[in-house]
Amino acid sequence: MSVHTAASVSFPQCIGSCRAWGGSTGSWGRGAQHCLSPALPRVGAGQDVGRSCILVSIAGKNVMLDCGMHMGFNDDRRFPDFSYITQNGRLTDFLDCVIISHFHLDHCGALPYFSEMVGYDGPIYMTHPTQAICPILLEDYRKIAVDKKGEANFFTSQMIKDCMKKVVAVHLHQTVQVDDELEIKAYYAGHVLGAAMFQIKVGSESVVYTGDYNMTPDRHLGAAWIDKCRPNLLITESTYATTIRDSKRCRERDFLKKVHETVERGGKVLIPVFALGRAQELCILLETFWERMNLKVPIYFSTGLTEKANHYYKLFIPWTNQKIRKTFVQRNMFEFKHIKAFDRAFADNPGPMVVFATPGMLHAGQSLQIFRKWAGNEKNMVIMPGYCVQGTVGHKILSGQRKLEMEGRQVLEVKMQVEYMSFSAHADAKGIMQLVGQAEPESVLLVHGEAKKMEFLKQKIEQELRVSCYMPANGETVTLPTSPSIPVGISLGLLKREMAQGLLPEAKKPRLLHGTLIMKDSNFRLVSSEQALKELGLAEHQLRFTCRVHLHDTRKEQEMALRVYSHLKSVLKDHCVQHLPDGSVTVESILIQAAAPSEDPGTKVLLVSWTYQVRGGPQPTAVSTGVTTPPCPARPMVLLLLP
Repeated sequence: MSVHTAASVSFPQCIGSCRAWGGSTGSWGRGAQHCLSPALPRVGAGQDVGRSCILVSIAGKNVMLDCGMHMGFNDDRRFPDFSYITQNGRLTDFLDCVIISHFHLDHCGALPYFSEMVGYDGPIYMTHPTQAICPILLEDYRKIAVDKKGEANFFTSQMIKDCMKKVVAVHLHQTVQVDDELEIKAYYAGHVLGAAMFQIKVGSESVVYTGDYNMTPDRHLGAAWIDKCRPNLLITESTYATTIRDSKRCRERDFLKKVHETVERGGKVLIPVFALGRAQELCILLETFWERMNLKVPIYFSTGLTEKANHYYKLFIPWTNQKIRKTFVQRNMFEFKHIKAFDRAFADNPGPMVVFATPGMLHAGQSLQIFRKWAGNEKNMVIMPGYCVQGTVGHKILSGQRKLEMEGRQVLEVKMQVEYMSFSAHADAKGIMQLVGQAEPESVLLVHGEAKKMEFLKQKIEQELRVSCYMPANGETVTLPTSPSIPVGISLGLLKREMAQGLLPEAKKPRLLHGTLIMKDSNFRLVSSEQALKELGLAEHQLRFTCRVHLHDTRKEQEMALRVYSHLKSVLKDHCVQHLPDGSVTVESILIQAAAPSEDPGTKVLLVSWTYQVRGGPQPTAVSTGVTTPPCPARPMVLLLLP
């Protein structure tokens, strides 16, 4: 199994960040040792976060996992470099399918570019919520890039629609047969509405790709879950590879305290979020707090997104957590009393307010516009509730930068308070270890993370879980040997015959079982030879092996055969020795005949013949003066001594 990462495509953000085709790529071949080989340089997420895109080749099947863009770039590096997939022919001829784990742009933002501009006409698999929400976020992204920034070489609204026509929506735990050999299965990932982990399976070999996931339930989504599927390789995100989060209740209390203190002193609070996910989590939290404290300070959300979010959470209520599902009929948790739609003119209003604005990393859009207006007032506060990719304004201010060079070389001085409070829906180090333990993979490959943090987690996985772990950079290849296993059904008759010998099977000790292997409709069964002949309508053929023993003897063949018979009869008293009318001698199933070569009447040849079944049975033995049979495969050892 070999994994290759490339740089422009991103590893779970692999394509793009490591120049590792996606987060990692993999391909398997058939043979004594199989290989899973991710192979695409320059794709992404190898030791980086952003532009997830991974190519997995398993048993001749090629699957692309995610197709994201990088939030930190506005040039050609924004999208994966798809030329690394194949230099010859169409992408549709090379790829069997594309899988999108969830609707965040770092996992799906390059999809219309890939399918409509680069050229891919094959199936694209994602869950029903992802299928519904993806085109809305892609269109918002396109408007910012094209309509507001005037960028060229970008996908159009029609391309988004044409791209989504290629999507095949899947249900959780539904096994989807992509073709006769390739199948995929989706598992609940938490993280955001519709997020899924995917198992890709060909025969007995499999890979699990987690995408982004959260092992802790929150106020509106449940925890990620996967069964003990024991894949050959688990490709997992590692965004928070070194973080063990504190109590969720403490974080919520700290968040509410900071927001309350800021508005009490007349300041404004900006909370950059993505349209769905943490936005709903924090809205529920503030709505509850405002109701309890009877606060009148206005809370705003980016125009239109609350309505859209409410619609999709109603539509896909089974994807939410148990509490919301139970109370949804009596009370819709997403219909907020204190949170109103935001108008851009409100940003200049005097007095305190709280604003949720998109996008979440301050790399563009309304959140960046509001930040520029409020950054110069020390009364104000910006709270970053999640991870920020390197190169974004969010990452810069969290790193301590207080003078930012904006568009047109304008310098923005940041005087407002900057707080980072992790409400990220990614698994922390403890959660990642929990998932690895749950799935029990043979090997783990880390993507969608920073190199130093990944190194720490890699050592932890190898030491505590005793599982091989890899963290390739974009452009690197990792080869993983696998031991393919083929399940075989055993007939009841054969098992009964084996048990009749009085040997009980031991769980940890291999047991050799003899039978006939029948393959039908890609299924294997081990049955007795009698049952096989009956089922297949075949006649039995017996295969015999013969060795020639040359002896110098002038007597006739009949006399020599008689002497052999007499001698064996006296020596092998526990075996059935017979002298047949044609002059040959038998010992059990062994046949001995004497012959005289025409070219040398003084030399006799003993032909010793036996069936394959003799092997492992009684071993007839006689003694002779300096005469032994030469080595011969699969035969009883026969030594003859004639007086």
